[in-house]
Amino acid sequence: MSVTAALAAPPQADHPAVQRALNHLQAENARSLAGAGHDYSPRDLIVDADGSEHVRFARRYQDLPVIGGDVVVHSRASGTLRKLANAARCPQLGTAATLDSEQAVVAARAAFGGEVQLPPQAQLAVYARGLKPRLAYDVSVSGTLANGAPSRSHIVVDAHSGRVLDRWDDLHTAAAVGTGKSLYVGTVTLNTDSLSTGGFALRDTTRGNHETHDLKGKDAYFGNPKSQVMKDADNAWGTGVQGNKSQSDGVDAAYGFATTWDFYKTRFGRSGIADDGRGGKSRVHASNWGGALYNAFWDDGCFCMTYTNQAGAGNGALVSLDVAGHEMTHGVTSNTAGLIYSGESGGLNEATSDIMGAMVERFANNASDPADYLIGEEPLNGSPFRNMIQPSVDGSSADCYYSGVGNIDVHYSSGVANHMFYILAEGSRPAGGPASPTCQASDTRVATGSATVTGIGHLDATAIYYRALTVYMTSNTNFAQARAAMISASSDLFGASSAQTQGVKAAWSAVNVN
Repeated sequence: MSVTAALAAPPQADHPAVQRALNHLQAENARSLAGAGHDYSPRDLIVDADGSEHVRFARRYQDLPVIGGDVVVHSRASGTLRKLANAARCPQLGTAATLDSEQAVVAARAAFGGEVQLPPQAQLAVYARGLKPRLAYDVSVSGTLANGAPSRSHIVVDAHSGRVLDRWDDLHTAAAVGTGKSLYVGTVTLNTDSLSTGGFALRDTTRGNHETHDLKGKDAYFGNPKSQVMKDADNAWGTGVQGNKSQSDGVDAAYGFATTWDFYKTRFGRSGIADDGRGGKSRVHASNWGGALYNAFWDDGCFCMTYTNQAGAGNGALVSLDVAGHEMTHGVTSNTAGLIYSGESGGLNEATSDIMGAMVERFANNASDPADYLIGEEPLNGSPFRNMIQPSVDGSSADCYYSGVGNIDVHYSSGVANHMFYILAEGSRPAGGPASPTCQASDTRVATGSATVTGIGHLDATAIYYRALTVYMTSNTNFAQARAAMISASSDLFGASSAQTQGVKAAWSAVNVN
């Protein structure tokens, strides 16, 4: 039976659905999911139109956070348990560390490989991303990497051996090299705020009071520098001209936020990035560190988008619509599945942003920026930093799944899911569209096959992916588990034997995920 989400809201601990889910967890003693030392806090609740409930919990053990240990309880409308997602055995291990936090910080500093800007912070945790849970320190290190780019890294250090177990970055970037008159989408309508003192502020009171700020070249990576909402005297914003002081950067940023908000609201009933009605901020003209960081990023810490200054002539500011949708989707992912930004889950995190960024562009239906499956081609003068039709054309991204793909940079392993989504939505040989090569068993980075897979259309493909992300994926989901999550999501929406569900299976098989 098909279902649609009827409720998606941050849950209260005493919500009846949360209590029912906790009861299911308490009954799972055989898996060591309950008992002394085990604690769960609700993060998200989705109730389907048919009454089925999906409750996402963060997990703690002996009052320590469990990295990669979140669990989703899926219950039928009758209240009976359907299944548990990511219900690996909860750790049974001692919580006395051999190393102290200062030793962990020393190990993390050495692994960081750059200049540390702020005092590192170490938190004892349980690392549950591998086959065997380990006691570890989650060390937060903020500074400049060896290549000159700013970073806020999580470096996970074994609390006994001092070995680095994992690392990822909280700056989820677009990985580029590198009415208002916008830079990329022509003249657009902006919702602004009339000021009592005269003039107007670039504040959208219809979308959570989102504000667009000008950082005027300030460093936005190791703090939250003071900035003010952009203002204008006559409510006619920008000239459509590039520049590190251009008002048009703010026009594109405001338009990108508004369109992304409307996309999630219209398609999925989601009220903002965290589904709580907050608009947050978009900040333009941040320091690009002398050209070392020409980029855009979402930051959960300030609940804001940041766009750096241009990096010399040739490339434009990274405020294009698909980049805005990409980056803000990192915020959606953080507030739902929480895909950890390393390994295969990191590749899925990046692909999720590419997929939704492309769909935001399609949703806008703007003649000045026709929909495609290229990410960031406008500011990069037609050379996208990601091509979803055949990711390997950039020389680094993977078209196909192969053993070890999770060990490459997440911006390149993302190609597996990007490629899958294009084939799912459009097909491998769409009429009137570019063909996408499929993967043969022997293929690794580059696809060489010519099999025909029929697409199901971008609307159904997007609905399936979003439900998989918000209902079935967890922080540690890999590509095989993403396939299973999308099959479950499609079965919920369209039926297990539907053309859509068969299309999901075929699209994943076309990238060697079976």
